[in-house]
Amino acid sequence: MKRLAWLALAVSSAAYAQDERPTGYPRSANERAKGAVTLSGVYTGEVRSVLSGGLRRDTRYLDNLDLQVAVDGERAIGWQGGRLFAYVIHNNGVGFSDAFVGDLQTVSNIETGVKAARLFEAWAEQAIGSRGSVKAGLYNLNSEFDTTISGGLFMLSSHGIGADLAQSGRNGPSIFPVTSLAVRGEWAPWDRLLLRAAVLDGVPGDPARPEATVVRFARGDGALVIAEANYLTRGTKIGLGSWRYTAQFDPIDGGRPAAGNGGTYAFAEHQLTGSGERGGAGLTGWLRVGAADQRYNPIAGYLGAGLVQTSIGTARSDDQAGVSVAIARFGAPYRREARAGRHEVVIEASYRLAIAKWLSIQPDLQVVFQPGGRPDIAPAVVPAVRFKLGL
Repeated sequence: MKRLAWLALAVSSAAYAQDERPTGYPRSANERAKGAVTLSGVYTGEVRSVLSGGLRRDTRYLDNLDLQVAVDGERAIGWQGGRLFAYVIHNNGVGFSDAFVGDLQTVSNIETGVKAARLFEAWAEQAIGSRGSVKAGLYNLNSEFDTTISGGLFMLSSHGIGADLAQSGRNGPSIFPVTSLAVRGEWAPWDRLLLRAAVLDGVPGDPARPEATVVRFARGDGALVIAEANYLTRGTKIGLGSWRYTAQFDPIDGGRPAAGNGGTYAFAEHQLTGSGERGGAGLTGWLRVGAADQRYNPIAGYLGAGLVQTSIGTARSDDQAGVSVAIARFGAPYRREARAGRHEVVIEASYRLAIAKWLSIQPDLQVVFQPGGRPDIAPAVVPAVRFKLGL
């Protein structure tokens, strides 16, 4: 499975390849342990329906294509401690949550609502000694911040990055599907502690041209500043993060634009049984909480948790099964303006079948209670079947 380490970005895999850097953080998702240049790709397709509840019953096909190239600078050109990475995505642009469910957390983590091919990431990284590095370029915040291994099994967007952070900004933070320029630094003062911080353009892309790859610094964009500390062992990851925008934002309930849009989050992931290696064979659990300033953000608080079993008996050693819950708590200004209830709750169950090293099929079921916080909308029952094809 190591030859498919690049799938780790899109597929929660039993073989989660890591390098031997003292920080312990994985290399680029598609970079092999050996080799100067790696080309890779994965095509993801899913059929998703609303069987009952939500805004209306319907079925749609969504897809996503990932193409990546990673270059080990030292192996390729003798650039000691250097790495280059480029990543292109394409989506068919089919919308689902807004049209059929009405939820704010987005039931499919490959939904974009805009048909487009985009340059998603393009950065260079330089190691600093054996315990630090600096990265600069077009950067996906969620590739390193606010991320767990086991959360990657699930299709609800909130289990990839918390809804409290994902909702923020004028065009979202720098995450899928639109990213911005950034500078990121990381340092491991000792083996089990990893510190990471980044400064990013506050408005990724161009909100007026959502289908285009736009890299610009417009007046008034400001910056998004984020920092995270991780405690890491073989079977445990604990994270504490904080983020803040420097620009002013319009309050939800009116008034003059003001500064202070930010939030905090914390999470813990632990291998409960089995191999002892986080994400390896056995049962892994995680818990995440987060908060955002309710003056500017609909979701003021978030709680997510789940359990993932990797290896289902001797015959299905690479399969995964899991259950999860995501609770978004709406702030008082949003509840007043939208006449919404306090919460949106999503329960999800998923099973990933590893058919071959290059193919997986994943049936999934989500039930969304009070979509968008609206008590007048019946709980949405949302089944899906997703497949991933390694190219």
